Amino acid sequence: MATFDDVRAIALALPEATEKVDGHRGGGSSYRVRDKAFAWERGPRESDVRQLAALGRTWPEGPVAAVRTEDLAVKEALLGSFPDVFFSIPHFDGFPAVLVRLDTIGLDQLDEVITDAWLFRAPKRLADAWLAQHPAG
Repeated sequence: MATFDDVRAIALALPEATEKVDGHRGGGSSYRVRDKAFAWERGPRESDVRQLAALGRTWPEGPVAAVRTEDLAVKEALLGSFPDVFFSIPHFDGFPAVLVRLDTIGLDQLDEVITDAWLFRAPKRLADAWLAQHPAG
């Protein structure tokens, strides 16, 4: 089980990652690399609740984070492979990001999806330098 503190620690451990607190949306944090968001806190908006209700679904209990994916194919793969961990909402249709149920994801998997999100959003040289220092193993 992960928490927003885990999201923050993982995100800010990555090179040039910064935290921005969004005062317009309930004060949630987003994590960015060169001002490109790669992960953020995401609670339900009123429109989300209405749209999900129309689909016969509800917003899950517990904390939820959003994480960018490389593309829509990666998003669909995560949604299909780990339906108890990742979900999406109509607001995210056509957008390469997934919502993460923090109370169902393990820390290793959370670290992997946040790091992947950072890699997709970071400038190529920065990402390549990080990958050179962290070979897959």
